[in-house]
Amino acid sequence: MKRSYALLFLFVTLTVQLSAQGITKRWTIDDVFAPKFSTKSLSGIQWMEGGRKFSYLDVDTTTKQRNLYSYNIADGERDLVLDASLLVAKAGEKAMRIGSYEWSADGENILVTGTLMARRTKTGGSFGIFNSKTKSFRMLSDTSAEQAIIKLSPDGKKIGFVRANNLFEMDIASVYDPVGEKETQLTFDGSDNILNGRFDWVYEEEFSIIDGWQWSPDSKRIAFWRLDQSAVPAFPLVRYSEKDAHAEVETMRYPKAGDPNSLVQIGVVGVEDKKMLWLNLGTNPDIYIPRIQWTKDPNILSMQRLNRGQDTLELMLANVSNGSMKTILTETDSAWLDVERDDLTFLKRSKQFVWVSFRDGYTHVYLYTLDGKLERQITKGAWDVTDVLGVDEEKSMVYFIAAKESPLERHLYSIKMNGTGLKRLSQEAGWHSAWLSPDTRTLIDSYSSALQPTQMWVKRTDGSSIAPLLQNSFDAWSGLPVTQHSFFTFKTPDGLELNGYMLKPADFDPTKKYPVLMFVYGSGGQTVTNRWGGRNYLWYQLLAERGYIIVSVDGRGTDARGKKFRQTSFRQLGLPETKDQIEAAKYLVSLSYVDASRIGIWGWSGGGYHTLMAMTYGADYFKTGIAVAAVTNFKFYDTIWTERYMDTPQSNPEGYKNTSPITYASKLKGNLLIVHGTTDDNVHWQNSIAFIDELIRNNKQFETLFYPGRAHGISDAAAQKHLFTKMTSFILEKL
Repeated sequence: MKRSYALLFLFVTLTVQLSAQGITKRWTIDDVFAPKFSTKSLSGIQWMEGGRKFSYLDVDTTTKQRNLYSYNIADGERDLVLDASLLVAKAGEKAMRIGSYEWSADGENILVTGTLMARRTKTGGSFGIFNSKTKSFRMLSDTSAEQAIIKLSPDGKKIGFVRANNLFEMDIASVYDPVGEKETQLTFDGSDNILNGRFDWVYEEEFSIIDGWQWSPDSKRIAFWRLDQSAVPAFPLVRYSEKDAHAEVETMRYPKAGDPNSLVQIGVVGVEDKKMLWLNLGTNPDIYIPRIQWTKDPNILSMQRLNRGQDTLELMLANVSNGSMKTILTETDSAWLDVERDDLTFLKRSKQFVWVSFRDGYTHVYLYTLDGKLERQITKGAWDVTDVLGVDEEKSMVYFIAAKESPLERHLYSIKMNGTGLKRLSQEAGWHSAWLSPDTRTLIDSYSSALQPTQMWVKRTDGSSIAPLLQNSFDAWSGLPVTQHSFFTFKTPDGLELNGYMLKPADFDPTKKYPVLMFVYGSGGQTVTNRWGGRNYLWYQLLAERGYIIVSVDGRGTDARGKKFRQTSFRQLGLPETKDQIEAAKYLVSLSYVDASRIGIWGWSGGGYHTLMAMTYGADYFKTGIAVAAVTNFKFYDTIWTERYMDTPQSNPEGYKNTSPITYASKLKGNLLIVHGTTDDNVHWQNSIAFIDELIRNNKQFETLFYPGRAHGISDAAAQKHLFTKMTSFILEKL
């Protein structure tokens, strides 16, 4: 009852204060999910005519159709290229929606496909060809069978795709020939467990790849992955429905730490002669092939072979004419090697390639010859390169994105191939990403900051601006109380400086005491960045208006601060990070305006894990926690991600025990809300069940909220709104 009176007093006080400031509105959960607060962006950007134009997908505000448009660099003219209403296979049928598209090499035909959700969106479903000159459309494949990874050949004459886990190709000319054979099957053993040209769950999730096959540069061959997941244990996902008295059980192949992985092969098949070549990957079958890529020579395919421990990576070249193999480069590390980016670039005019490595302690760009000889290190310094945008061979320039100015920001740079002439191309503070034109004369710079929603500009590669492409504003925020990020640093007892951000109430009074809600993610992901915050940022506005300070701190294990900072957690994933969150709470308590008795924390996925660790291992410092989709023991998570940091449970049993919040469940003191989707295929519901069972054994009280049939993101609109409503009320009541 006393708590209810306190909340009423807070509401009345805030209302009086906001009225005095001329603020006429209050943030609500409806605002958090209102379309008017969403930032606009352009999707499907692809360069045309060598870089003189680019195309993009956008929704027509009148027809609500997703159409394809072009932008002319020279004059800024925007033209409608493809009106989606024309994508009708037969008269009277509904037009096909443009999920994804691809231009032919001659710029005449456009391959139009749907999309499939995987770990990342990929092309899929029905597909057809739209002729941009005649404005005609022809549906090429309209089937109920799942089709995926649909791509044009480099010469624009063929289409390749995966159906029922087999590879197919189609000659475009044949579909206009009444007696022509439309499609040809290239592999024949595809099944639920044999995957040709596409990936299993763990490859897609942890190597950030969805495209399981590649055309050779001359369009004569296809190189592809073949994964045999027969030995991978099946995990059940149970779906309950009021319409059926019996549960539906869906099984997925999911290798948990220490389990067998899929067996991998790389095949190369001739499109005309259908001859199959299987490349020799060595005698050890327990490996990964996280990347394959054709060189500029259509007879030479590169492969990256990674050992199970992920501390040895080999770059290999295969001659697909005779099957010979050679290893030209080997990377090793005492902890692990990251292979999550596609930064390998083979040069056209010389027998060289650009390679990215963090061997000197930071992620940098190197130049090699095709026989594996190191020419030079191109970039150097105590900062990380995060993306290679492209190489201009004529001018001997490399364009890239790096965290050079600060781990909180990303900026665009150019540098000469000899390592001189480093130049920053983006001047606006914040977080930049970019699309570099094929002729390397132009780029599209998309950037935002904590104080500025996304802006997109067309720029020259010397950094000068050509024209604005898209600009978001704050118009919808009029009349609402707005608080802004401030960034801070503090030092841990061992002298390490950590970065944080803070949002204070708009009417902040330094003479008062405020509760704090901390947000955490943890290893591999930054939360303290100078970039626009999306939905969470809107929700934090609501909480700040209710009198809460929002804080996030990036502890050890997060990105863009070099290898040593990143690898502190090796074989003890979660412990150094949790200790840093505890030190952050101690630092906050030292501030005169923070209520030491009201420190809360929340997070999702890895952040859910760290929330549970904070509420148990760090129970003395946190009053309230919300853990969404949390890992509770790393033995429950997948092989690739977990073993990268922890090795296997068999080789590191104490590490797995010491990093599990289940081990510390008996220490729970505060208010805890545990949230999980019951059919989460990423962090299985099993995690929350195991942790809850240990809380029960120790007679610890807590609250739960389970979302039936929802996956890891609990992403449908109804569930999202319900969840944020519950989290808001839980914080207002318990913190």
